[in-house]
Amino acid sequence: MSSEAEWEAPEGSWASSAARRRNMQAIRSRDTKPEILIRRLVHAAGLRYRVAARPLPDLRRTADLVFRPVRVAVFIDGCYWHGCPEHYVPPKTNSGYWSEKVLRNVTRDRDTDKRLREAGWLVLRFWEHQPSDTCADVIAAAVLARRGPEPARGD
Repeated sequence: MSSEAEWEAPEGSWASSAARRRNMQAIRSRDTKPEILIRRLVHAAGLRYRVAARPLPDLRRTADLVFRPVRVAVFIDGCYWHGCPEHYVPPKTNSGYWSEKVLRNVTRDRDTDKRLREAGWLVLRFWEHQPSDTCADVIAAAVLARRGPEPARGD
């Protein structure tokens, strides 16, 4: 095999170079900084959840936080991968592939939302650029609202 400096992407390949391929493979799909910060804030509010779990067992898609008893699924979407209307910038190299990839992601996201809602779930989606404390407050309020009133405790 030739050295990386001489490596060329095969026709139709998703990576324009070996360096680009390594860079794209290093991008986390879970445990991103925004996710971790939001999880810490939600946990500090006394709420417990599943991380990177399937809300529906027969749906091969995972939510970032899952509150099964109250059926709340939370997604923290990256601006690039999910086509943020404020921050998505189409790539300069191999733009056709990447634009189609992001479009497929957005289409899959809408399908996921639809399926979860049909199954009685509340779907909360946040962009990675949104303030973490605001996201955590919305999540906590939604989970508590779906729990209903706390039973009164006797003396």
